[in-house]
Amino acid sequence: MTTFLLSPESPFIQLKDQIEYSTSGIISKAIVKDDACQYSLFCLAAQTEITEHTSTRNATIYVIEGNGSLTLNGKAIPLEPGQFIFMPANAPHALSAVSNLSFILILSSTT
Repeated sequence: MTTFLLSPESPFIQLKDQIEYSTSGIISKAIVKDDACQYSLFCLAAQTEITEHTSTRNATIYVIEGNGSLTLNGKAIPLEPGQFIFMPANAPHALSAVSNLSFILILSSTT
């Protein structure tokens, strides 16, 4: 069973307090999920890579801190704080963190 950071009894958090990095790899925290969307916090240690893959759902990334690069449909997009990116379902994408990198990932239904 997944534990979520938000619930009806606790409907808010300070995201900066949830950011944490391991010495390598990824820490992922489920924020909240409803019938249409799933919200997660991803914290990637510097030099971490996520190899190219696709998702059957639309995805949106909002970068909170750090730097990296997202390759979406073969195009490199720099990742830096404040960057907001929409990825349509089934679009090939990969990600690499240059420095410690945290972002919100929102997966949404395509219908």
